[in-house]
Amino acid sequence: MEKISIHSESIQLDQLLKWAGIIESGGQVKPMLEEQLILVNGNIETARRRRLFPGDRVEIRDMGCWQVAREETGGQ
Repeated sequence: MEKISIHSESIQLDQLLKWAGIIESGGQVKPMLEEQLILVNGNIETARRRRLFPGDRVEIRDMGCWQVAREETGGQ
């Protein structure tokens, strides 16, 4: 499982997938959701704008699994 660090408290599913380079545009998420290819924390996801928080896991069938992590700010 690969970790994806974010700079904010949360991030939307479609934004996370673009940020990580898993998809090229947010529009690619809709058909993946319709085909039930995306799981969040082990549950089939239906909302492209689902809020994800550090510790959440995103799995795309036949592509991989990623965990959201909070980027450390270096003691600030």
